[in-house]
Amino acid sequence: MNKDTQNKLKEILQTKITLFVGIGNALKSDDAIGIYICKNIKQTNKIKTLIVESGIEKFIGKINSIAPEILILVDCTDFHKEPGFIDFLSIERVQDFTVNTHTISVKRISEFFKMKTFILGVQPENVKFGEEFSESVLNSANELIKKINA
Repeated sequence: MNKDTQNKLKEILQTKITLFVGIGNALKSDDAIGIYICKNIKQTNKIKTLIVESGIEKFIGKINSIAPEILILVDCTDFHKEPGFIDFLSIERVQDFTVNTHTISVKRISEFFKMKTFILGVQPENVKFGEEFSESVLNSANELIKKINA
């Protein structure tokens, strides 16, 4: 994760009530990395987590009722970079497309949220059937979790 990404994330976590939402398919290897990350984030008064897997549209009401100041969707994202690459983007910077594990694109679904929304994406190596993470993706995820929990 680059310094700019670390700094943006750190600033938000120090000042805003944040909800991390874990997105992904638990049966498609690295696609489940968002779920893994959110399961390992320590919840505090300012940091909450929610696991939605590949059905985020079913949780619109719940997310809006939690009413965080900042919503961070944690998902496997194809940046066309090396496996394990992490980026933190405003939802406005995300292309409007539907990934094969989602029923609706995260950009389109974000239109239903009342709060500022970001994507915390991790570049996958393998999204084939299976429950094992690629080593580089898992290492990046664990590094990210340590930074969030610090």
